[in-house]
Amino acid sequence: MAKLTWSTDLNTGIDVIDNQHRRIVDYINQLDDARTSGHQKEDIANVIDELVDYTLSHFEFEESMQEEANYPFLKAHKKVHGLFVKRVGEYQQRFKLGEDVSEELNNLLVTWLFNHIKRDDADYVASVKANLEEQGFTAKKKGFFSKLFG
Repeated sequence: MAKLTWSTDLNTGIDVIDNQHRRIVDYINQLDDARTSGHQKEDIANVIDELVDYTLSHFEFEESMQEEANYPFLKAHKKVHGLFVKRVGEYQQRFKLGEDVSEELNNLLVTWLFNHIKRDDADYVASVKANLEEQGFTAKKKGFFSKLFG
């Protein structure tokens, strides 16, 4: 599989979120590298675990921004995240039980992430940006969370 590359059509315009999404793309590329270059199962498991942990943190951060913005579809967005977490958790468990699901998981991650950014995430951008502006922040301003998650 070719390396994933970030394209401007994936930008939300909220730097901290875009940086987190880019980081997830980096993890997906690391998984693909580990998978295709004959790394040990333990190395692949570590990449999967790091990817899942980072993605969970991203979801929590994204949902907190939506909550602060009173995003009307927060509950539905959380449900989408929850279903994805459950699905990836099943892959993680299958991998730990010895099944090589790394290619299948990699394909799922690529498809899901790009579709999620372009559809689900695009829906909350206006609400979050408006809330950031009300609080005196701009979507491009660097701050504590940008340093933490950027």
